[in-house]
Amino acid sequence: MAPPITLLTDFGTEDAYVAVMKGVILTRDPKAIVIDITHAIEPQNIRHGAFILGSAYHYFPKNSIHVAVVDPGVGSERRGIILKAPGALFVAPDNGILTYVIDQLALNDELLPDTGIDATMIRLKRGIEAVSITDPRFWRTPVSPTFHGRDIFAPVAAGLSLGVSPYEFGEKTDVLTVLPISRPQLLGPHELLGHVMHIDHFGNLVTDIRSSDLPPGFTEVYVGGFRIDGISRHYMQEHGLLALIGSSGYLEIALCRGSAASHLGATVGDEVTVAAVS
Repeated sequence: MAPPITLLTDFGTEDAYVAVMKGVILTRDPKAIVIDITHAIEPQNIRHGAFILGSAYHYFPKNSIHVAVVDPGVGSERRGIILKAPGALFVAPDNGILTYVIDQLALNDELLPDTGIDATMIRLKRGIEAVSITDPRFWRTPVSPTFHGRDIFAPVAAGLSLGVSPYEFGEKTDVLTVLPISRPQLLGPHELLGHVMHIDHFGNLVTDIRSSDLPPGFTEVYVGGFRIDGISRHYMQEHGLLALIGSSGYLEIALCRGSAASHLGATVGDEVTVAAVS
């Protein structure tokens, strides 16, 4: 069976953009299996798309083809790329949308640890390869300067699904664009400062603090002027605000039967402090 093609975009579902991409893929490969990750990425929010892609891709079968199009620079000089990673291929604009994928694959030891908005270039480590999508033989023509998802990324994904080698689509490159990644900071031997890096559909605050970052023993979590005692096991364990390790492996702040984001007036970037209690 051919590997599935996944789609992640900020296109929404009110218009025909997603259906058109699927139509192009199926026209070139009628047997393709196309799966939606989401099309509800906040418009033009590359960081949001990067986090969701990094949270989802490794649950798909080996050799899946992941197409990610959150592309405010469409039509500009930004490149289209294929990233060839162990067990997966990624087709995307080179604008930072693959940041969390690259970070999880540990391709480079110098991904920026600090919060920020500026993208930077990193060099891939040996064993992970990328190709600039430059060969127009595989594109749909004419190419619209505003819809590369239809005219470049979709037909390239179909070509990969049909078994075309990634190296047929253009020249190899070992330099890609990444965004700075938020990391928790140690304030002391038993205190950690993190940040909200994502707010999910339920209003849960997903922080940049992983379970392995937590100090040992009983902990208190401080967010938005509130203190939360201890780490819960599930969303219904406590009434009111609670902290727990979510399915993505990060510390989350949730509100039992409600939205923690609305309750706290929280936004991405807000501080979350974790302290061990002796």
